[in-house]
Amino acid sequence: MKARTLKKDKVNIITMGCSKNLVDSEVLLTQLKGNGINASHESEKDDNNIIINTCGFIDNAKQESIDTILQYVDAKEQGLVDKVYVTGCLSQRYKDDLEKEIPQVDAFFGTRDLPAILKKFKADYKHELVGERLLTHSSHYAYMKISEGCDRPCSFCAIPLMRGGHISRSIEDLVKEAEHKAANGTKELLLIAQDSTYYGLDLYKKRRLADLMRALSDVNGIDWIRLHYAYPTGFPMDVIDVMKERPNICNYLDIPLQHGSTSVLKTMRRGTTREKQEELIHSIRDIMPDIAIRTTLIAGHPGEGEAEFQEMVEFVEKMKFERLGVFTYSHEENTHAGAMEDIIPQEEKQARANHLMGIQEQISYDLNQEKIGKTFKVLIDKKEGGHFVGRTEYDSVEVDNEVLIDAAKHYCRVGDFVDVKITDATEFDLYGDVQDTQ
Repeated sequence: MKARTLKKDKVNIITMGCSKNLVDSEVLLTQLKGNGINASHESEKDDNNIIINTCGFIDNAKQESIDTILQYVDAKEQGLVDKVYVTGCLSQRYKDDLEKEIPQVDAFFGTRDLPAILKKFKADYKHELVGERLLTHSSHYAYMKISEGCDRPCSFCAIPLMRGGHISRSIEDLVKEAEHKAANGTKELLLIAQDSTYYGLDLYKKRRLADLMRALSDVNGIDWIRLHYAYPTGFPMDVIDVMKERPNICNYLDIPLQHGSTSVLKTMRRGTTREKQEELIHSIRDIMPDIAIRTTLIAGHPGEGEAEFQEMVEFVEKMKFERLGVFTYSHEENTHAGAMEDIIPQEEKQARANHLMGIQEQISYDLNQEKIGKTFKVLIDKKEGGHFVGRTEYDSVEVDNEVLIDAAKHYCRVGDFVDVKITDATEFDLYGDVQDTQ
């Protein structure tokens, strides 16, 4: 084999899965660079050390992670890379199996093994870097993980197996991180967690999500704060009060409800009923009529017969959520539902999910048509093709509606806010013209 000359400890981090994994990769990247190590995120250059941050949430995500590991193991066997390390949720959950099946991987790490990963590169965990994080995308927005892990007993979810119990980060640490991000040009904070509703119970013995949002909204330079992944049971309504009183907290709430049938919600061990969920949504909208509510639902969970599915259909039609995502049920071993019989064929699960999204398309189209002629504050995320692409405060990154601005007619800078008058709308896109603010 031809001899290669490679710079030692040149590291490329590959991230699979959700925004919470992305935050972990950004923290790892910051620590490596803080130790003087040449590290990058998803670089296309030749790097001799690969760290794959895996996802183990559902079957498709697990397969994608395994395929990625095998890709880099193959590259290692060809002499293209020296070391392959695997971390994240899949590694946490299936470490013993992975070590047997893919012995070419140099080391497997769990979700809370950052110091052990750093040790492989003779690096130390630098506490002075806590609150600092190198972003792997445009700096005008940043995900902020307010807690780790989850204490909920949901039947379908393997997250507690991979991420452990709930651990809140302190308000002081999060404010410090927000100040650092604002100083580096971040304008929007997207608050994420496995369960943001639970925030503070472990540290402060009471829910303090509203206090955290109030403290973050006081940070100079942060124009938007967006709340994701709020569990509905025990939802702290003072969060909506803070949202209403603070103009830089977006009128947006991501609250995964998972189903619209009380019997399935019971099987899911969600600790609520359809009636309680409807009451909660009505209460939120009563306090803040101008709010965009995003939710996610699962189609095909054990116990979901045709009658239960129709209840979910009626639920979606009645509640008219501004934003909706639907997943098909994934049968996960070692979960409570894993012991149940998974009798609904995948094709039927997908058909049910498609039916729900078909309903949502019409709801979204009708709501978007009402926006035509109105002017909204829009944050520009990127230029794509012949359009500048941005979002209103009612839309989160990558999952919600986008505002498209004709680049032949208007010039926008990525990361800037502009006022846009909506001229046309489809199911999930808005089109508009930039308004002169002079």
